[in-house]
Amino acid sequence: MIDKQWASASEAVADIEDGSSLAVGGFGLSGNPIALIEALLAQGTRDLSIVSNNCGVDDWGLGVLLAAQRIRKMTSSYVGENKEFERQFLSGELELELTPQGTLAEKLRAGGSGIAAFYTQTGVGTQVAEGGLPRRYNPDGAVAVASPPKDVRSFEVAGESREYVLEEAISTDFALVHALVGDRHGNLIFNKAARNFNPLAAMAGRICIAQVEQLVEPGELDPDRVHLPGVFVHRVVEVGGDIEKRIERRTVAAEGA
Repeated sequence: MIDKQWASASEAVADIEDGSSLAVGGFGLSGNPIALIEALLAQGTRDLSIVSNNCGVDDWGLGVLLAAQRIRKMTSSYVGENKEFERQFLSGELELELTPQGTLAEKLRAGGSGIAAFYTQTGVGTQVAEGGLPRRYNPDGAVAVASPPKDVRSFEVAGESREYVLEEAISTDFALVHALVGDRHGNLIFNKAARNFNPLAAMAGRICIAQVEQLVEPGELDPDRVHLPGVFVHRVVEVGGDIEKRIERRTVAAEGA
């Protein structure tokens, strides 16, 4: 379908079933596809396996799905701003696959590029490669599921032998992303820091759903400004430029400093 516009966020996410896997854009609260997340919350979908840099905060972003106990597993690189996340993980209610941030980004990009796996130095000599990182706890605090060991090989790079760990790519059933501008063909432009994990998450989803602040007609976007081509995007929902955007932490200098 060339015209990829959908009438509403609720219609666009309606076929996301219980147990689906999702790649979700955003970094902190920047670039969170909150309209799509809230539509998913409203329809009651549960047992979700979500790949995202973090899980929002207690009352915003993916945190609203977490608070409603709709998430079964998170694959993330940072989880430090959400107390409910800590509670669910330590009590055994939530599974967590903690992944180095650059590795997570590359796993998503690889998944969207048809690359099954890749070798990286990140994590060599740590539990990332050796295994044993807790993924799920029992209610009594014992480790129920731990990460497995990964393949480590030596390669000669620039005349020096170095060890690398094998990381598998990530692809998901759906992707939810936020963009500043999109056209009806799915070409997207992201705004500043919102161009974080959004393009990578979009690539990794077999069906990518994008909420955009402004929808324009095909041909209106300068091709040199397009950050993600429409081949990766399947549905576009216009949410308006006045959609609420929150700041995770605001730090300001004292007056006169």
